[in-house]
Amino acid sequence: MTTKFHNSDLSDRATLLRKRATKEENKLWYGFLKKQPCHFCRQKVIGNYIADFYCAKHKLVIELDGSQHYEDEGERYDRKRDEFLSSLGFTVLRYSNLDIKRNFDGVCADILLHIT
Repeated sequence: MTTKFHNSDLSDRATLLRKRATKEENKLWYGFLKKQPCHFCRQKVIGNYIADFYCAKHKLVIELDGSQHYEDEGERYDRKRDEFLSSLGFTVLRYSNLDIKRNFDGVCADILLHIT
């Protein structure tokens, strides 16, 4: 993988994030993404960012957002990150943790639209 896509300095952090996944990340992973025929990775390093979930086949990044993402600083960071990922040809899907809790089937249906 080229350095454009991978920052080895973030590898340890990504491993830690996989080990400390949120309840919502685990629900999406074990309840849906892991069962898909296309391969998803968790906490994938792409450039200077770590994507919550990544599917190379569909050039898809899925982000689950907690409350910090809805504060000014979090929104600016996410906008910059999404612009970077989009510049590489990735589609970025964002869902709130509340979406996972209250509308899990709807989130899964939306993801299916992007991978089938």
